[in-house]
Amino acid sequence: MTRFGTILVATDGSDDSDAAVEAALDLAHDTNGRLLVLSVVPEGASGEDRPHGDDAAESTRDDQDVVAATDRANDVVDHAVEWGLEATPLVWEGEPAEAILAAAISESADIIVIGSSGRSGVGRMLLGSVTDDVVRRAGVPVMVVRAPRDRDD
Repeated sequence: MTRFGTILVATDGSDDSDAAVEAALDLAHDTNGRLLVLSVVPEGASGEDRPHGDDAAESTRDDQDVVAATDRANDVVDHAVEWGLEATPLVWEGEPAEAILAAAISESADIIVIGSSGRSGVGRMLLGSVTDDVVRRAGVPVMVVRAPRDRDD
């Protein structure tokens, strides 16, 4: 099996991203790879330049997004450590596909593991728009994972 020294997995809490996390854990275990767990928060959610007045409610929601993203990444890292793996949480701000691609470059990822679709809006017919964008533009292999679906659908 090819050695993937650095495995970047993107997580957003969706069923497909949870399946991608499990696949990334398996891959890291099988290849003795290092896991980078990326959770992306929307642009402007970093808490810098906090608004006042009517915009304060939006700032609170943004803060909650940052906390949720951080918790999501840390939960996966904790799970990876239970498996005996080296794992690092990453929380990036921005548009998800751009952040995933930039993190892969910045962190020298050997592979990206991503769910076939995430939480955001109406997905494409086969792949979510973020996944499709990452697959088309990534400079490294991309493993796309789909959560098992009920056969009754």
